[in-house]
Amino acid sequence: MLRILVLKHLYDWSFAECEREVRGGLVYRAFCRIDGERVPDAKTLIRLSHLLDAAVLKDVLARLVEVGRQRRVIRGRRLRVDTTVVETNIHYPTDSTLLADGVRVITRTLRRLGRGVRNRTRSVGRRVFELAQRSRALGGRAPQAVREQNKARMKELYQGLLRITRAVVRDAKAAGAWWPQRSEPHRQRLAERLRSTVALVERVVRQTRARVLRGDTHYPDKIVSVFEPHTEIIRKGKLAKPTEFGRRVKIQEAEGQFITDYEVCERGTSDRDLWLPTLDRHIALFARPPDLAVADGGFASRANEAAARARGVRQVVLPRQPRESRSRSARAALRWRTGSEGRISALKRCHGLRRCRYREASGMQRWVGLGIIANNLKVLGRAGPPGT
Repeated sequence: MLRILVLKHLYDWSFAECEREVRGGLVYRAFCRIDGERVPDAKTLIRLSHLLDAAVLKDVLARLVEVGRQRRVIRGRRLRVDTTVVETNIHYPTDSTLLADGVRVITRTLRRLGRGVRNRTRSVGRRVFELAQRSRALGGRAPQAVREQNKARMKELYQGLLRITRAVVRDAKAAGAWWPQRSEPHRQRLAERLRSTVALVERVVRQTRARVLRGDTHYPDKIVSVFEPHTEIIRKGKLAKPTEFGRRVKIQEAEGQFITDYEVCERGTSDRDLWLPTLDRHIALFARPPDLAVADGGFASRANEAAARARGVRQVVLPRQPRESRSRSARAALRWRTGSEGRISALKRCHGLRRCRYREASGMQRWVGLGIIANNLKVLGRAGPPGT
């Protein structure tokens, strides 16, 4: 199973494509240890993929690091680290579409539970469509009177959306009080999903009321997706994509473009907080500190430099000084650090780390871990067999 999933992420296939390619390829069958047996279908692969958790993938990655050391692909003398954003599989979030998603999911779940509820999705859809149309008319070229009229109408539409959403939430709570505690397992799962969705939608209602009706655009802990509530709003200063919706991922490398560790960061974690765990993980993997440790300016601080030197790192390059005052060795180290940008680009282009297709936070862990394992297998394959 692990080999099939690694093959899927090696070529960035879907589950259906992976099933088709493995079924028709003798080399893929031999690699996956299937040979002449029946290939699992796409739905079976989806179910079995949930058996892999972050701990298993970390163990596999540690084993690949050990193999890389034995083949002398990596020695642990250099360390570079960077962070990137892996997007979750969501649409662009707006307050109106979040409310519409909540109404649709709650109504669908109640009907699957056998509760006859009024279908309000059409009235919600009409309001969302009109909100989208009027928001486009708020540009700078529109006259001031037209903009004020549109804002007033949008406020009325949002009040109607909130009223409908609260009514749907009341129906769901009434159904939860009616639902028996003992029932079939699949109905119990639906009831649990309904309770979690209702809690999320109530947060969206409070968030929309604060942002739209009270003008508090800096509402804390914003929900940007009903389906992926772990999604964060991340701004890394990119011109093409100033705001990204996903999770921050730390990638640390040794020599030879070999990734030695990764981490899907928790909400609110800064780059500076990742520096010491990165050093400790490198020392745990190689039983020695690196001779060179380098990162970009997001990791730079006097405390991080002192902590690296206290752990035995000979050369620490965290760019805090102006470019003109840097030494020649520091400039060379920073040029080597830019290779991490290329490695992240390759992960996104070749192994699917641009957008996570798996669901929930555990799916993000599997997606990132399998993509990095596929990258390391490719690096080991290019290095050739032992002794070459």
